[in-house]
Amino acid sequence: MPLRIDILTLFPEMFTAVLATSIPKRAAEKGLVNYHLTNIRDFATDSHKSVDDKPFGGGPGMVMMCPTIFGAVAAVEKQDPTKTATRILLTPQGRRFDQQMAEDFATRDRLLVIAGRYEGFDERIIEGLAPIEVSIGDYVLSGGELAAMVIIDAVVRLLPGALGAEGGAADETFADGLLEYPQYTWPREFNGMSVPEVLTSGNHAAIAKWREEQRKKRTQERRPDLWDAYLKRQQNS
Repeated sequence: MPLRIDILTLFPEMFTAVLATSIPKRAAEKGLVNYHLTNIRDFATDSHKSVDDKPFGGGPGMVMMCPTIFGAVAAVEKQDPTKTATRILLTPQGRRFDQQMAEDFATRDRLLVIAGRYEGFDERIIEGLAPIEVSIGDYVLSGGELAAMVIIDAVVRLLPGALGAEGGAADETFADGLLEYPQYTWPREFNGMSVPEVLTSGNHAAIAKWREEQRKKRTQERRPDLWDAYLKRQQNS
């Protein structure tokens, strides 16, 4: 069964090019994933199609309202009652998105991604819908659409058969907590820089050993936080 991804947004047009390009497109063509875009504004309950209002107690900005979000989620989930949706709410206050979370999401039957705008969400949306709150980093964007695209791309490429090369995702950065090894292609010599001899030796065992050493070396130098976490996992295994 394909993974169903529902995207609730005020700007569905922002997703058109991303979902129709590269791996997201090929995965859909292979029947691995289905995308369903829903405009949150379609579920506004007043004649002005309002989706936000001023916060109680005062303060800057506007807050997305409960009735619209609840209505959109209920209607979308009814479209396919055979699959339980994992609700994901994009917010700077959420848990930081990482490869482990992407792998988890890739095992689900259905993802329902809510991309908001303005100052944030009415807290009752979080209390009532109990979504997984997710952030892609410690910074603020104009809305959740770009974050949703990041998450969708990271998840879809993990679906079995989505990548052209078998096992391609297994060797990538973060796959096991380490960064990826250096990559080279033709020409062998360029501006005085050479491809490491081991990679042209034809000795696959030596190449595998070199790559593993390079992954560890690069992680230790560039991401000591990941290296420390890797060592702890090794000690506990």
